[in-house]
Amino acid sequence: MGKSTHFTGQPLYGQVIKLLDRSKILQISRENDGERHTKRFDIWVHLVVMLYAVIMRFDSLREITVSLLAEARKLNHLGVTFKIGRSTLADANRRRPERIFEGIYRHLYATYRHFLSSDSRNRKTPKWMKRLQIIDSTTITLFSNLIFKGVGRHPKTGKKKGGIKVHTVIHANEGVPSDMKFTSAATNGSFMLKPATLNKGDIMAMDRAYIDYEKFEQLTERGVVYVTKMKKSLKYELLEDTACQTPNGLMEARVQLVIFTKQLKDGGIIQHRARIVTYVDEEKRRLIPLLTNDMDFDPEEIVAIYRQRWQIELLFKQMKQNFPLKYFYGESANAIKIQIWVTLIANLLLMVMQKGLKRQWSFSGLATMVRITLMYYVDFYSLFNNPEKDWNSILKTASEKPPELPFSY
Repeated sequence: MGKSTHFTGQPLYGQVIKLLDRSKILQISRENDGERHTKRFDIWVHLVVMLYAVIMRFDSLREITVSLLAEARKLNHLGVTFKIGRSTLADANRRRPERIFEGIYRHLYATYRHFLSSDSRNRKTPKWMKRLQIIDSTTITLFSNLIFKGVGRHPKTGKKKGGIKVHTVIHANEGVPSDMKFTSAATNGSFMLKPATLNKGDIMAMDRAYIDYEKFEQLTERGVVYVTKMKKSLKYELLEDTACQTPNGLMEARVQLVIFTKQLKDGGIIQHRARIVTYVDEEKRRLIPLLTNDMDFDPEEIVAIYRQRWQIELLFKQMKQNFPLKYFYGESANAIKIQIWVTLIANLLLMVMQKGLKRQWSFSGLATMVRITLMYYVDFYSLFNNPEKDWNSILKTASEKPPELPFSY
């Protein structure tokens, strides 16, 4: 039986980790006391093993260590030169500071963010897309309420489950997290909205959980535009009210100029001037009011900016569906955070490889194929650009083969 037409001299996983800078990773670990008292299980081996486990979607330490035994010869060439037991990996996840993996992710993001960025020269891309940032959070359910404080209660038992909330900011033209913070599920995410870190011309899209008049006024003073969904309970003074109609006489959008007033704890008063843009959601058959401090964009552009917020929801869905975030390889807060950082690293690396393909793949389809072929000796770009190549070769050979003569005495 002949070799695959996609054959190469290293497993596909070796091509994935080629995107990592080993010396930089070791430097980040040393700077954060990650290599103290370490003999062989350094940060490189730790990261290679954890990435392998996350991409393969293993659910337990036993699955990881048993698989490492089966792939010993292949992993040996990737820097894993000794047998790794469950206790070794469990101890490393408990002791090695999770901030090291955070540093690795941030280094990778800084390295590849421009490669992932969509082409601003594309005529279909709005001019404001490059300036748009999206902020939101997602909760990952945990097995215990003792590590991270949970939120809500089970309707039957009345017990809480623990939860870790991942607060995230992404640039709309990149699609990967640019900033993340972890807290308990009970923590409100409004602290992630930091006007002081934003620049004039930036645009922020967010849901209504981030409404804060004081911060909104700071954004306005810095020349930063925000777009968020309106809360029904908000009180304001109406200054202007304009309705836009379609040629058929139906309401297309309603634009209201308003002032919000807030009494501060120190006795001061904030007056925040804003616009409420209400549009018709035809799918849900209801009116959706949006709040913004921008006075220049057309209502259609305000609606388009808010709809881009869905990108971050798709990112959360992508990570939860394609990586193991229901089962964790340790019970400590440090181990849980390490696994989430490694998931973010795996997600970024696969997106970088996806970006380099000529053939269009859904992320889910790509992640599944990578998982199946991770330890195969196949060239990633050859296989994923033309996965039918082997079958075409087999069928061509079969059609050219002369028919067998019937057996005769």
